[in-house]
Amino acid sequence: MPPKGKKGQDKGKAGEEEREEPLQAVILADPFETRFSPFTLERPRCLLPLANTPLIEYTFEFLANAGVEEIFVYCGAHRQQVEDYINRSKWSAQSSPFSKLELIQSTSHSIGDAMRDLDSRSILVGDFLLVYGDVVSNLPLEGALAAHRARRVKDKNAIMTMVLREAGTTHRTKARGTSPVFVIDPAKDRCLHFEQMPNRDQTHFLSIDPELLSDHQEIEIRQDLIDCGIDICTPDVLALWSDNFDYQAPRKGFLYGVLKDYELNGKTFHTHIISDHYAARVRNLHAYDSVSKDIVSRWAYPLCPDSNLVQGQSYRLGKGNIYKEEGVILARDCVINSKTVIGRGTSIGDGSVITNSIIGRHCQIGRNVKIDGAYLWDYASVGDGSVIKKSVIANEASIGRKCTIEEGALISYGVAIGEGKTIRGEHRITRAKRRRESNEELVRGDPDLEVVGKGGDGFEFHDSDEEDEDEIVDSLISSGPMYNLANFSQESISTLNSDSEADDYEIRHDRSTSGSFLSVGSQDSQHAANFDHDASHSIHESLVEGHESANIQLELTALRMSTNASDHQVRRAVVSAFVKRIHQLINSGEAIKGAVAQIFGQYQELIDRAIFDKSQSDKADQVDFMLLLQADLSHKESGDAILLSAATKLVELDSIEEEGIIQWWEDNKSSENDDMKRVREKTKSLIDFLQQESESESEEDSEEDEDSE
Repeated sequence: MPPKGKKGQDKGKAGEEEREEPLQAVILADPFETRFSPFTLERPRCLLPLANTPLIEYTFEFLANAGVEEIFVYCGAHRQQVEDYINRSKWSAQSSPFSKLELIQSTSHSIGDAMRDLDSRSILVGDFLLVYGDVVSNLPLEGALAAHRARRVKDKNAIMTMVLREAGTTHRTKARGTSPVFVIDPAKDRCLHFEQMPNRDQTHFLSIDPELLSDHQEIEIRQDLIDCGIDICTPDVLALWSDNFDYQAPRKGFLYGVLKDYELNGKTFHTHIISDHYAARVRNLHAYDSVSKDIVSRWAYPLCPDSNLVQGQSYRLGKGNIYKEEGVILARDCVINSKTVIGRGTSIGDGSVITNSIIGRHCQIGRNVKIDGAYLWDYASVGDGSVIKKSVIANEASIGRKCTIEEGALISYGVAIGEGKTIRGEHRITRAKRRRESNEELVRGDPDLEVVGKGGDGFEFHDSDEEDEDEIVDSLISSGPMYNLANFSQESISTLNSDSEADDYEIRHDRSTSGSFLSVGSQDSQHAANFDHDASHSIHESLVEGHESANIQLELTALRMSTNASDHQVRRAVVSAFVKRIHQLINSGEAIKGAVAQIFGQYQELIDRAIFDKSQSDKADQVDFMLLLQADLSHKESGDAILLSAATKLVELDSIEEEGIIQWWEDNKSSENDDMKRVREKTKSLIDFLQQESESESEEDSEEDEDSE
């Protein structure tokens, strides 16, 4: 462990002592809520699998990248499972970046109790991060930490910095329950007032102390900020919790109360607002679905399956964002469609079709099974002929032959569903009952054969003790709109008490691809109009400076998320930047073919990422990319020659498949006006060649079939 700062011995600048203290972090592994019931009856929430990786792994990765040295994992239920997992993980090895990793057991029943318990232990000696065991973020924290420490040097009363994500008002805070409103002094990044505003049809008014208006020359009232679940705190934060035993919820209670009583305590809270990178809390089942899709679609890069965060993982990325580990057994006639993850040892039988789903390790999937938008955890099994749609099947659960699992159903650990049974979307089925006299002890209930069918094992779960008004039993299916890729309902520490802070944030992106638990209408944010110019300019500058594809993609992802841009807009920005750079190279003396080969070859990854779903039968994304390229070149010098070279190179790289090129050529839009017709004339030679080759292959296949007969 690094040496502690020695009081009284340092005569340097103020604040030097704080810098010598190790950066500490507290992970709240138990958020004291029931939003993931019935799964959390038997397993801790922080160990539930997200894209086949335990949730807490993402949090550890984030803290390691932030330079944290000492971590305290604050546990509630299932502490032994958390301890066993961490002891076996890389984070406990000698090569771990953490000098201390300690678990804290608690009997607390709220965040407020947990904060007061932490204060009594006196283990946090300097600045520390407060996060949750469900935070998924690739955000670098150097800037936020530096700003926090600089403020502390000048003012010891600046006790906390909240990391907030800037977002458009139309898509980031489309809340079903309540929306947070931050009143900020932009000159000091100081939060002056906080309030949870109901997001209902009726009108509500924000109550601001008139003195705030007279004491500050400028204030901002922000309803476009999302809490990332990341707070930089000093020990004074814990002391304030201890002084106010009525505070239970961190934002609605603690933050609101301390700001209101500023004249008494003199403590200030500050904000660090970001507009790029990825940050989400998996705080409910809606967010679980959405963040899972983000990870599979690589919007949280480098937090993606093929990064293999856990020791022993061996995922590799294939076309269409299909990830498979070594040792997967696939029948010859099964179909694995895009955005699917399959873990080691899983077998899939003849005629089965898996789409947009995450399948764990050692799962047994029979013949003629259809799985769409679902999550199967390790050792789950599905009988022949069954259909599973947008539901969660936990470890060791078994689904009988010819069953139907409807959208939104939750099948917990070890549950067995009998043959031919239909499980409706509102069902949550478990084998475990909580004993009323002890929340830690579980007993097995007798099977309810009306629910699970003959030969089944399990019963309907009801939790009358605690329910969240925003998610009764519709957690996955929902009757309201749901953001179809990154609906991370993220309220930081303000949503930990299900019964006291019922607020759900919806973050909406307009995506052309399907795959959410619900479909939503397209609604671009107020920033989307700026995306085309900003993204194209950013990509072009990076091409000129020779940046790597991965770095360009990170910047593009950040800009896309902050502006709610669509897939089509991303492709348009990539095409515009590429064409502009190719023309620059040509004007500097490079041959057309060489300029195209240089840009398309060196930055193929950007093209492949812009074409999200190559498995589509209609090749819509590929056709769209080619139409955008054709349209951009239709009014450019030598556009016809560049289009021919570009199309040839794209086919050579397999970024655009031959079928995609032909579909583009046959699309009415590719010849809708004279400019479009003229610019594609030279490319006809490529199309003729591809069509002849396709016909030759068909004839050879026919001859082979005749010979075999």
